Amino acid sequence: MAMSGWWCCAKPKQVASESVHGAQLALQRLTATSSSSSRCAACAAADDVEAAAKPCKCGALQAGQEDLTGAGRVAAAVVEHHHGKPTSSFAHSVINMVGMLIGLGQLSTPYALENGGWASVFLLVGLGVMCAYTAHIIGKCLDDDPSSRTYQDIGEQAFGAKGRLVASAFIYLEIFFALVSYTISLSDNLPLVFAGVRLHLPWIHLTTTQLLTVIAVLVALPSLWLRDLSTISFLSFAGIVMSMLIFVTVVCVAVFSGVGVGKHIPVIQLERIPAVSGLYMFSYAGHIVFPNIYTAMKDPSAFTKVSVTSFAVVTALYTALAFVGASLFGPTVSSQFTLSMPPHLAATKIALWATVLTPVTKYALEFAPFAIQLEHHLPASMGRRARTLVRGGVGSAALLLILALALSVPYFQYVLSLTGSLVSVAISVIFPCAFYLKIRWGRVSRPAVALNAAMIAAGVVLAVVGTASSAKSLVQSIQRGHAA
Repeated sequence: MAMSGWWCCAKPKQVASESVHGAQLALQRLTATSSSSSRCAACAAADDVEAAAKPCKCGALQAGQEDLTGAGRVAAAVVEHHHGKPTSSFAHSVINMVGMLIGLGQLSTPYALENGGWASVFLLVGLGVMCAYTAHIIGKCLDDDPSSRTYQDIGEQAFGAKGRLVASAFIYLEIFFALVSYTISLSDNLPLVFAGVRLHLPWIHLTTTQLLTVIAVLVALPSLWLRDLSTISFLSFAGIVMSMLIFVTVVCVAVFSGVGVGKHIPVIQLERIPAVSGLYMFSYAGHIVFPNIYTAMKDPSAFTKVSVTSFAVVTALYTALAFVGASLFGPTVSSQFTLSMPPHLAATKIALWATVLTPVTKYALEFAPFAIQLEHHLPASMGRRARTLVRGGVGSAALLLILALALSVPYFQYVLSLTGSLVSVAISVIFPCAFYLKIRWGRVSRPAVALNAAMIAAGVVLAVVGTASSAKSLVQSIQRGHAA
């Protein structure tokens, strides 16, 4: 019973950090359907997204959820209805948060360390400390208003409708950029998985790599038509397993190849720090779902300890991975360390397959928040089949647009750095500090006001300088690509 309880309560939160609202809905939906014996008849009838978004006649759900977090509220309400009260322990919550934070960003940490120099590890650790603190103050904001359950709720609590709108806009941006990054990663790793394969279609002017990427995306495209979120939840869990496999494989390569830590790493390269900061920042992005972890805890007062413990673990893992990867491959390290691993090793093949399969498992999960809102705004008179056509059609069009963009801008490190600087810094540092000061103004000590103001200023500097640097590098790479 203890083990089954762990899966019931922990797995719904163990998702990749890049688009956690879709994962929350999907996995918590799985929890709901797996306990159908305890549900009322009205709830048991909710077998798809459309039904799940409707008010539950037993009073567990509330209508009128007009934004992205409607999905999160439905999920939270379902969980409360089945469990009666939050059930996540301290250990479960730590596992959930660590599982969310380890994602696509881990591929770039060795590249970032080698480019920034080994002294840039202080930036990596410093950003981890900052994000742990902002996770802590998110919990304080939730303490202030028990009705706030999501990141957007906190934004509205602080700045009204405009706060909610801005928070939602940045979350959508993060999801979009994450999907582009996943597709670029897919395109970079596919040629190594299918080494020796040559594809050519006379009527389509695409390279073998581009054709392989198109095929892979088309294989994943039907998942966007899924209405059964239990299926999407299994895709989410598969993505988590892939992320763990990637981390384990690079450690195996280090063990069997031998590593001289710091041997090939420069001390510091200041001119590259702005771009490196974006890569590091992306690795810590996960704050949009921290309110869900908070509300699922049996003892929310322990949320700060959960945040500190989780970020300590993740920061240690990233630091170890950065040093091992950078030391293994030196100046030749790729923006995704899987591209630098020795091709003859079994661990490399596992890492490459895991890297390729991860995006395929993510598309439906990432699109879930959009699908929820899209169906919510469709006319009530529209039938289920028509809703499915609209949902699938819009999702397919969006994914094909992302595919076209990823093939046109195949520069993983710059897109990831741009995402970290433009979006992740705002969501993980600037907004939480601003929300906290606004909500608790007059009750915050002067040192705390100074600290949060300083973090906002630091976040703005990182965002401006990092965005400018990564955008410039991206534009230059595109120009060089066109010239070639």
